[in-house]
Amino acid sequence: MSALLRRLSGQHVSFRPMLPLNLRETREQTSALILRDGAARHTGEGRWNSPAQSRRQHTEAADPLEVDLKRLEGEDDGIVEVLMCRHKARNALGHVFVSQMRVLVSCLSSDQAARVVVFRSSVPGVFCAGADLKERSQMDHTQSDLFVHSLRSLMTQIALLPMPTIAAVDGVAVGGGLELALACDLRTAASSAQMGLIETTRGLLPGAGGSQRLPRTVGIPLAKELIFTGRCVDGVSALQMGLVNRSVDQNQTGDAAYREALSLAREILPQAPLAVGLAKEAINRGMEVNMSSAMAIERMCYAQVIPTRDRQEGMAAFIEKRPPRYTGE
Repeated sequence: MSALLRRLSGQHVSFRPMLPLNLRETREQTSALILRDGAARHTGEGRWNSPAQSRRQHTEAADPLEVDLKRLEGEDDGIVEVLMCRHKARNALGHVFVSQMRVLVSCLSSDQAARVVVFRSSVPGVFCAGADLKERSQMDHTQSDLFVHSLRSLMTQIALLPMPTIAAVDGVAVGGGLELALACDLRTAASSAQMGLIETTRGLLPGAGGSQRLPRTVGIPLAKELIFTGRCVDGVSALQMGLVNRSVDQNQTGDAAYREALSLAREILPQAPLAVGLAKEAINRGMEVNMSSAMAIERMCYAQVIPTRDRQEGMAAFIEKRPPRYTGE
């Protein structure tokens, strides 16, 4: 615990300049990046390969873009959307999808321009269908274990993003798809959406954080019931049990949860980004320890806000009866 507090007390929230607009540009700037833990590899020539494929040269065309990034502009500047767009496989978590997502999330982790991140799908009726069973059926035991480890690592990357994250669930989110949503801070769902950790119906158990994040979200007894039975729930039931923050009736365009997530992001956007990020840190770290240690973590996080320009701006705006203009400094 003392080591944790030393890290917190010495930690300063800092950001790097704005990163490329989308993953296509990011690819060009990450040519030497090799993802470990069984994830795919980027060769520097526009190619994303599985670990086995990475050991030999390639002449094939580049893999299609399965995850992209969009920055909103104008009054929504600061809201970033992670767009899952693997249409043919319902956003199933295959090698290419996972490797592209890991690079994108890694870039976002140090992006000053991103104040709120919304994870959404461009595939109608689907958020994420979970594991790519066709790919998994071709793996031996070791390859399967390594790939699930890479999935678990991805979900941890998402959970550790310094800014608030929102999953907009407009359709099916099962298995790893729900685990991805659980890795986000907040969730919105269409009332017709279907969510569940269905791994026990496939002879498995949740392996990408679901067995730990679901009980921390809905409570241990209910999490056990959902995991033991492999049952799916709709958006209304998910709201009642605390699995999602908001549930809305689906609209004709099939993006009601996304629109609700955008509304929620717009509520967060005007707040001081350093304060919001440190509040997230205090909550997440505090949930891992006892109350006494958690209060110490809160104190350390609070101490980092005191010398910031944003705090001074917040006080000045209150006294002058005007909206604050936070800069993240």
